[in-house]
Amino acid sequence: MSAISLEELQLAARNHGMPLEALRYAVTPVGLHYLLIHYDIPVVDATEWRLRIGGLVDRPLEISLGELRAQPSVEIAATMECAGNGRARLEPHVVSQPWLAEAVGTARWRGVELGPLLEEAGPQDAAAEVVFTGLDQGIEGGVEQQFQRALSLTDAVESGAVLAYEINGEPLPPQHGFPLRLLVPGWYGMTNVKWLTEIELVAEPFVGYQQAQGYRLRAHEDDPGEPLARMRPRALMVPPGIPDFMTRHRTVFAGRCDLEGRAWSGRAPIARVEVSTDGGETWADAEVEPGPGPYAWAGWSHAWEAGPGEYELCCRATDASGDTQPLEPEWNVGGYANNAVQRVPVTVVPR
Repeated sequence: MSAISLEELQLAARNHGMPLEALRYAVTPVGLHYLLIHYDIPVVDATEWRLRIGGLVDRPLEISLGELRAQPSVEIAATMECAGNGRARLEPHVVSQPWLAEAVGTARWRGVELGPLLEEAGPQDAAAEVVFTGLDQGIEGGVEQQFQRALSLTDAVESGAVLAYEINGEPLPPQHGFPLRLLVPGWYGMTNVKWLTEIELVAEPFVGYQQAQGYRLRAHEDDPGEPLARMRPRALMVPPGIPDFMTRHRTVFAGRCDLEGRAWSGRAPIARVEVSTDGGETWADAEVEPGPGPYAWAGWSHAWEAGPGEYELCCRATDASGDTQPLEPEWNVGGYANNAVQRVPVTVVPR
């Protein structure tokens, strides 16, 4: 694996992944949920903050946090994964936030459904896309910008999107987008705009940086690519045994070892999880059980009779659409959507 730069180390210190042992929690504690913060965390006065819904609508809206909280609410458990999860394992090296496999988490999000609010605003016939703008501001790709992403009007209405003001029963903390963020279940994390301040309906495809240049699957530099959308299937394993402090290499005691983890896909429910103890040469089915909700990861487990020796443990998920994790990474310019199977080297020793 290529060495990371000082700039990448700076990003890695600023952002953080979920320790994989936290896969034991069906709902990730807030402090362990992964975080990616593009620019600076804004300081927001909730009493002055307003959400504006405008553009191609008949009835523009301006809504306070108190007014949002007074509306009928919903709570959904949803798994959220960064589109760059697994980037650090790609060769050639992709320079950006150096995620390994930990850029994921599952939380219970409470807020108001987006669809009825858009309906209240009255989209005009010409409206085709919905642009979401956050308060965080910075420079990326040489472009000064606020973080913005867009959905088609159809996806915005039909995806089950929520304007969330709580996580795991508590108000959003600053790092998770206080006072309001977008949650689009099943979509990669960049879709879920934090510190949400404006929703604008537009007629033409959105060409802001994060849509037209960032977060696109591109095979090479001249490839226009396509914008990232729903999460590909992935299974992760709780690293078994105990770790070496520096290398994180696992030591497991011989005998029965209960392997466990979580699996998810933003495209279809998880249909199957398989486990290998020989680096992917042979596979055995794991037991899969439902997670905390239809948008959340499923749990899986597999009993392994471990004899002394060296092993490479793997797990892979297949969703109901038939999409299965690849054995090897699929390189792309931004290092996105790398859902190659997890590999966990272990040494098994006598008890």
